[in-house]
Amino acid sequence: MHFAAKFFVISPFFSFFLPNFAEKFRQMKKYILDLVVSEVCSINDKYVLVKLTHTEKLPPMVPGQFVEVRVDGSPTTFLRRPISINFVDYDSNELWLLIAAIGDGTRRLAALKKGETLNCVLPLGRGFTIPESKEARVLLVGGGVGVAPLLYMGKVMRDRGMEPTFLLGARKASDLLLLDEFRKYGRVLITTEDGSEGERGFVTNHSVLEKEHFSLISTCGPKPMMMVVARYAAKAQIECEVSLENMMACGVGACLCCVEDTTEGNVCVCKEGPVFNIRQLKWK
Repeated sequence: MHFAAKFFVISPFFSFFLPNFAEKFRQMKKYILDLVVSEVCSINDKYVLVKLTHTEKLPPMVPGQFVEVRVDGSPTTFLRRPISINFVDYDSNELWLLIAAIGDGTRRLAALKKGETLNCVLPLGRGFTIPESKEARVLLVGGGVGVAPLLYMGKVMRDRGMEPTFLLGARKASDLLLLDEFRKYGRVLITTEDGSEGERGFVTNHSVLEKEHFSLISTCGPKPMMMVVARYAAKAQIECEVSLENMMACGVGACLCCVEDTTEGNVCVCKEGPVFNIRQLKWK
């Protein structure tokens, strides 16, 4: 099921995007590595940023891909946990994972200490499309922990001479994540449900959606949010990619936990995604 290969044939809007990106993802070598915790940064009472390094150079990774991490020391966690790649710094040989401590497994990950090891399978899945043209206007929309993959996306775009616009939402100001990091790579727009920072409301209510036009929208976050973004993009005739967060256990398409019904039939999100163009999905 070669979604992206078909996509470049049928879509006139994507003439400025990198060719054969799906084939590149398919050919990327997978690794099982014991990464060493170099730093743990507490962001707030729920979120922790874990920075990992390795004795050898980290393998190539693209924005939107993820890792499957083994959770040691948790008697209730038997399966690996999928975590989005938040950032890769090849200068310092670091991989960042943004973790929301909401269950036994993620709480154990959030409790990691400097010097401990974390076994990871990486990189997994297909990531976001990166525009080839520096003139492309890209809006990156994130909500909650869904902002995680957008930081690396912004970094890669900036390295290629582009400046994305980030549209980030949260319930309140204290829930906003890594704003200083996002501001290094593009313009940052904010919404909060209580109006404590940025515009009041959801990201899908931000005034920029009425005032400006974009070539591409890439989004990750709660499914209801992404569905509204997708409807907006379809109505405005803007190409849109979403990163699905279906339950994933194996990360390689073997366990069938993450199956999504698409226009091409049932597919494993961990292998054919997690990033999909909205035209591949049966969202109404």
